[in-house]
Amino acid sequence: MVRSAIKLFLLLLFLGYIMLWFMMPTKLYFEHWLPKIRAKTKSTYFEQEGKKYGDHNVEGRVPTSKLKQPVMVKGPLGIVSWMELSFLTMFVVLLAWSTTSYLNGMFTHIDQMASRSGLLVWEAKLEMSGLTLGLVGNICLAFLFFPVTRGSSVLRLIGLSSEASIKYHIWVGHIAMTIFTAHSLCYLVFWAKTEQLSQVLKWGKIEVSNMAGEIGLVCGLGMWATSLPQIRRKMFELFYYIHHLYILFIVFFVFHVGFSYACIVLPGFYLFLIDRCLRFLQSQQRVSLVAARILPCQTVELNFCKSPEVNHSPTSIIFVNVPAISKLQWHPFTITSNSNMDTDKLSIVVKSEGRWSSDLYQKLSSPLPMDGFQVSIEGPYGPPASTHLLRHDTLVLLSGGSGITPFISIIRELLFKASSGSSTRIPHILLICAFKKSIDLAMLELILPVSGTTVDISCLQLQIEAYVTREKGADEDNHKPLQTVWFKPNAIDAPVSAILGPNSWLCLGLIISSSFFMFLLLIAILSRYHNSNMVYASSATAGFSMLFLCLAIAMTANATFLWNKKQNRKRSRQIRNMDTPPVWFNNGDRELESLPYQSLLQATNVHYGERPDLKKILFERKESSVGVIASGPREMRQEVAAICSSGLADNLQFKSISFTW
Repeated sequence: MVRSAIKLFLLLLFLGYIMLWFMMPTKLYFEHWLPKIRAKTKSTYFEQEGKKYGDHNVEGRVPTSKLKQPVMVKGPLGIVSWMELSFLTMFVVLLAWSTTSYLNGMFTHIDQMASRSGLLVWEAKLEMSGLTLGLVGNICLAFLFFPVTRGSSVLRLIGLSSEASIKYHIWVGHIAMTIFTAHSLCYLVFWAKTEQLSQVLKWGKIEVSNMAGEIGLVCGLGMWATSLPQIRRKMFELFYYIHHLYILFIVFFVFHVGFSYACIVLPGFYLFLIDRCLRFLQSQQRVSLVAARILPCQTVELNFCKSPEVNHSPTSIIFVNVPAISKLQWHPFTITSNSNMDTDKLSIVVKSEGRWSSDLYQKLSSPLPMDGFQVSIEGPYGPPASTHLLRHDTLVLLSGGSGITPFISIIRELLFKASSGSSTRIPHILLICAFKKSIDLAMLELILPVSGTTVDISCLQLQIEAYVTREKGADEDNHKPLQTVWFKPNAIDAPVSAILGPNSWLCLGLIISSSFFMFLLLIAILSRYHNSNMVYASSATAGFSMLFLCLAIAMTANATFLWNKKQNRKRSRQIRNMDTPPVWFNNGDRELESLPYQSLLQATNVHYGERPDLKKILFERKESSVGVIASGPREMRQEVAAICSSGLADNLQFKSISFTW
């Protein structure tokens, strides 16, 4: 009940924040609400800050399953459902409403304002249009960081995972940069026509700092250019490193508009800062890599020890860093283990498809002995629950290549429910997987969990149709045994644990509230003891405020992290004192020759030299409800989405998993 009450409170708070953006362009807000807000919140410190955008003296300014079905498959937006299209439309309506409301208020007395300023009417309109674009762009900036806050409670509140919401960040980012670029061009043209190009270099002490805005825009344009699909897919490292300019972008944005006005767009970035600080603290820990299974298909399964309280739903991901390969690169991988069946283990599968993964495979498959292997992780991150898997009569899982990895966790979750004797009805599972070569079929062996207890896979209605597209028959030379590597844990290694403990939602709320209180306290101290005759420049005010904000977040996040680390110290000692492999690892090789493995072989039908006919496979399903989940190459996911959205089969319900590596 407490958790539900907190969720309801956060939902109402978020809706109120959105409502505030709807009201900002109105006359009611500027003439009645804003003066009262300033009267209640002004202090000696903030009162002397100088002008903001709001200080310009311009008169008069003022059924769920069907909704999740894809409506757009190909195009710049990717695969878009009816629900996503509806929210995108509402967001565009908000931008259009704000634009028209601002312009209507500003243009009401534009003739008088132009005559007083000695400008032509079109020049005055151009200036006000530029100001309007800046104000509307701030709406995009307010929502830009919510989707990329991986541990955010807001995402879980609306049932989203961090990897699924990345595309919303991309959409809002494109809109924001388009508007901010137009905002800058309007002012550049205005200054050129009115012979005020010196304004480009203006850094006002009590007014808007133009130069700060231009520096921020250059940083934004750099991120925008490298985020284009043509560049991001071919030069991902360039995109990744350039994207760290977001720090300068936000800093100079605050210098540009002043901290008081920036507060209205900072909640999303505030949550992002807290999340980024916690992720940094977690990434500094070395985790206990216990074992690695080397598959003959240039694939490796990494097995980590984890704390039992770490629970993750199917298709969850973690970010992995291997300092021996690169100290800066973090790569996301789908978790293949199940937190119910493997309470003390977390596994991921890495297929050698790029330079980083190839280096990892070469190091682990090297014949030279390895006493330890240093690894750091962030996460896990994933959807809040997996109840949607049980809503259908049949689950059709479609994968291409390494896209099979999220389905391993899904099958293991359903296998646990089926073998636990639960009365819950388990859907029939049809796994359609396509591989280039027959040697890749070894990845199917990972479906079986390597656990100390025998799992009867026959209790699960599982049918596997594997397609080998580039070979006409089985290659006997490909049947090689798995190679296993055991690592003795290092003294400083720790099991994978929740960064904020089992009650992470409570600790996160504590960090948010206490850090904000500490920020206000620091501001109050400065306001109380500074020289009352001193007028702070706008940039100095912004600098102090950002410094206090970062200090408050760093102090509270570190204190909570260290407290939770102390709670896990006893468990860490137990892990470090292990001298023999755990039960689940010792029995790993024997399981592949057992009855569960034979049941897996009987459920598998291999097709050589052909590709799956997806349209025929999907249209043959006559069950009343068929859940279709696609994972793998973008072209394959788009093809499946087009089939499900064609309207020829109403029983198909589509879901795409695009964040698999």
